[in-house]
Amino acid sequence: MTTTKDAAGAILEHVGGPENIAALQHCSTRLRFNLVDDARADEAALKAVPGVIGVVRGPQTQIIVGSKVGDYFAEIEKLRGGRAAARAAGTPRQKLTWKRAGSAIMDFVVAVFTPIIPAIAGAGIFKSFLILASALGWMQTTDPSYQVLSAIPDAVFFFLPLLVTYTAAKKLGVNIPLALGIVGLLVFPTFSGLLTQEGGVALFGLPIPAIAYNAQVFPPILTVLLLWPVEKLATKITPGPIRTFFVPLLCFIVVSPIMIFALGPLGYGLGSLLTGGMLWLYGTLGWVAIALLAAVLPFIISVGMHKAFIPPTIATVAQQGRDPFYLVASLAHNIAESGSSLAVAIRTRNKTLRGTAISSGISAFFGITEPALYGVTLQNRRALFAVIAGSLTGGVYLGIAAVGAFALVSPGAASISMFIDVLNPWNLIHAVIGALVAFATAFVVSLVIWKDSDSGTIRALDAQAGTAGDIAAEPVADGRLVAPVAGEVVPLDRVDDPVFGGGILGDGVAIRPSTGAVYAPLSGVVSSLLPSKHAFGITGDDGVEILVHVGLDTVKLDGAPFVAHVAQGDRVERGQLVLEADLEAIHLAGFDTITPVVVLNGDAFDVVEALTGPVEAGTGIFTARTKEAAHGTV
Repeated sequence: MTTTKDAAGAILEHVGGPENIAALQHCSTRLRFNLVDDARADEAALKAVPGVIGVVRGPQTQIIVGSKVGDYFAEIEKLRGGRAAARAAGTPRQKLTWKRAGSAIMDFVVAVFTPIIPAIAGAGIFKSFLILASALGWMQTTDPSYQVLSAIPDAVFFFLPLLVTYTAAKKLGVNIPLALGIVGLLVFPTFSGLLTQEGGVALFGLPIPAIAYNAQVFPPILTVLLLWPVEKLATKITPGPIRTFFVPLLCFIVVSPIMIFALGPLGYGLGSLLTGGMLWLYGTLGWVAIALLAAVLPFIISVGMHKAFIPPTIATVAQQGRDPFYLVASLAHNIAESGSSLAVAIRTRNKTLRGTAISSGISAFFGITEPALYGVTLQNRRALFAVIAGSLTGGVYLGIAAVGAFALVSPGAASISMFIDVLNPWNLIHAVIGALVAFATAFVVSLVIWKDSDSGTIRALDAQAGTAGDIAAEPVADGRLVAPVAGEVVPLDRVDDPVFGGGILGDGVAIRPSTGAVYAPLSGVVSSLLPSKHAFGITGDDGVEILVHVGLDTVKLDGAPFVAHVAQGDRVERGQLVLEADLEAIHLAGFDTITPVVVLNGDAFDVVEALTGPVEAGTGIFTARTKEAAHGTV
């Protein structure tokens, strides 16, 4: 008899061995492999392994093993650990694809730029306060005190290349002092003086491009990207006793000239191109570009793509001194989130939602929108529509008024000084008016169209606030399972997933849910509930094993839109609340919410008398009958 350990070993062998595994995770029924080389996986051999129900190929290689997936995962991890010495030379890397490349680039951008935002934001606001003090006549720009204080924020932007060097080197694991030493040349006063002197300067007869590198972000990034492999190679080929000085020496010799002649000018050109692109978009579409960006920001932020705006916005503020595009659109969106949330707080009769909306609205008013975005507006389409309306109208006004931002910080009441322009006092006034337009529009629209009966948040709260969160399931015959969620029951083959739709895991039905409250379809013990909380299994009192899987591929959401009300091993009764799912958040993340309800031990039970059509939670949907009983009825 094949044991789980034997089967795990065979699976490990047929996916190409431990060295071919870049990452491994599992959901409620599947082992999910990210392989270095997908071609090395032997699909036929994997399907022949005892215990393997099916194999699905795609961006991940998914091996379906059923309810014992946790045991298989543990055994494979043990075997991988036992063979770690074979992989000690380095971490396996997946083959490069466009999708993987995009994810890696975004991860690098976030790691490099996010840590330096506080320094840039603080310096920008500090500078705006000095401008305000000068505008009010409290200080003169010729005063020594003003000049000393101005040097504080100016230093942050002047040495921005070093800040970027630090975060990039930290992300890539490069020697940070070495990276700072090499890139430091670009802002070294003596070197800058040589570049700007009459006639410029040359190295071994080759003229060096005369570029001012202060406030640049891309030259240091390109330099660190080159230093990364050079340092690794130098470390590998250099004998241990002389590495301390010889590796840095080789890096200085190789990287510095390339930085001076190629990477520095290339990075400067790239920064100018991105800055020019932002300014071109604004110059071509004008206020339309700002209004449209403000209107779609809720969706951009919800999937994390707003991070892509960070590098060009930093470059624009550093080089041009102001940003007329992204930060201006963000002001309209942030304040619209506040207006919509506060209107919800007035209209709703649900105390819990009212408390959330008040705190979220105040937070958004001061520039912190995450509580409002994820706690109120994304979960309630009427509130979201009001945000879009407010963002659009506020963006139109700000765009027509040509408002510019002078500090890189989340716009709001607390940071409104970021719009102070010493040469144009109306810039701040227009920013305030545009913010008020966004607030008023979102507030009024939300106030007019809000309905508690259409609130996804209230539906979830009401389900949770019932008697222990349970429902009164209708009386049903033995073996009859009830719908775990309200919605429309459809045949299982309508599920757009080869595992569920093909019946690989077993027979059953699927439900297109209309609410996010998910209940136990039968009485028994919770046999599986993963940390991702997207699925659970129940072993019924008669031995039937049922899987309820909320959505397709929702394991990738890492549990964010789910709240579990039971734990693995708990006893549950039919109709008891098991978990809650934020259906709107799942939709916005791009996943299907269809919920398969499957009998896993189909060798012992048949699905009969299956229902289709609209159904309320607690209504019978099919009967799980033992093979003997099912055959006896034929």
